[in-house]
Amino acid sequence: MSQDHFTLTPQDVRAQEFARALRGYDRLEVDAFRTRVADELERLLRERAQFEERVRNAQEQLRAFRERERAMNDALLAAQQLRHDAQVAAERDAEMVMREAALEAEKIVERSRAEERLVRERAETAARQFSAYVAAFRLLLERQLAELDVLESHSQTIVQVQGEAIAAARLPAEDAA
Repeated sequence: MSQDHFTLTPQDVRAQEFARALRGYDRLEVDAFRTRVADELERLLRERAQFEERVRNAQEQLRAFRERERAMNDALLAAQQLRHDAQVAAERDAEMVMREAALEAEKIVERSRAEERLVRERAETAARQFSAYVAAFRLLLERQLAELDVLESHSQTIVQVQGEAIAAARLPAEDAA
């Protein structure tokens, strides 16, 4: 028995025969002991087989868990990358929307300024036209007043001439009377 590894099966124990010697061990006790050793060896081998099966199952589960963990890590990394990409895209979209809104606001302000200039120009034109109308109307009224003054002066002259004519016509009639 100089082997590094000694293999013994329950069958080996049961089949082991010992030489008979005088004053040797009780054969029934040796047989009973051999049976007990073989039974225990059989139980231990069954137990070992069960443990080995459990270890294999545990190793398979561990391998499956590691694969799941790896898959979950990959999924987590992919989700993080997707979140990052979505965030970058959202920021880029937000910047674009802000730029477009700023451009649109600038256009609206420019249109409002142009409309304000147009309204101011029209108001100034209307004010100039109104001032010109008032000045023309004033001139017309002043001409009319001047004409009235002339008419009034002619009217007074006519009344005076008529008064003198009536007075002159009365004098010779009064002298004749």
